[in-house]
Amino acid sequence: MACITTAAAASSSLLIPSSGFFGKNYEKPSSLSWVSSFPQSKISINADPSTIILKHPGVVQAAWTRRNRDKIAKKPSRKSWKQRTDMYMRPFLLNVFFSKRFVHAKVVHRATSKVISVASTNAKDLRNTLPSLTDNEACRVIGRLIAERSMDADVFAMAYEPKKDGRIEGKLGIILDTIKENGIIFV
Repeated sequence: MACITTAAAASSSLLIPSSGFFGKNYEKPSSLSWVSSFPQSKISINADPSTIILKHPGVVQAAWTRRNRDKIAKKPSRKSWKQRTDMYMRPFLLNVFFSKRFVHAKVVHRATSKVISVASTNAKDLRNTLPSLTDNEACRVIGRLIAERSMDADVFAMAYEPKKDGRIEGKLGIILDTIKENGIIFV
């Protein structure tokens, strides 16, 4: 049971509810807020009144309730400024995928999801000419093709976003370096 202290009743050591606490004898609220709908009561306790600070006399406020959790759960998450504007600041995104048998790369326009250029070692012309479809030389060919096809589509700058714990090394590094060497700028 929560208790509220007043300076006049601080000397008393018993909990004494006021006479109008449970009955109908309380003042009408001056405003229409939910705090004003509770009756104003004077419950005393043996404590120093200077240590207790009350925001709303007569109401005990809980730190965390189910209602608070429901409000937070219903509130839609809002994307940050960077998340909302990044697709317009860096519109072309490079996607690279390595499977056990092939290497795939494509450049996508983020706002419209249109594919600008595609290169894969699974394509007929590369499948028959390359000795291996997954080695470093295949990665260099894919990088050169992506750069040429992007420049033909008037795309001279693109972005690459590695996965959460992804490192830019090995075959991925070879593809990115080859694209840079062939005239594409990474932003």
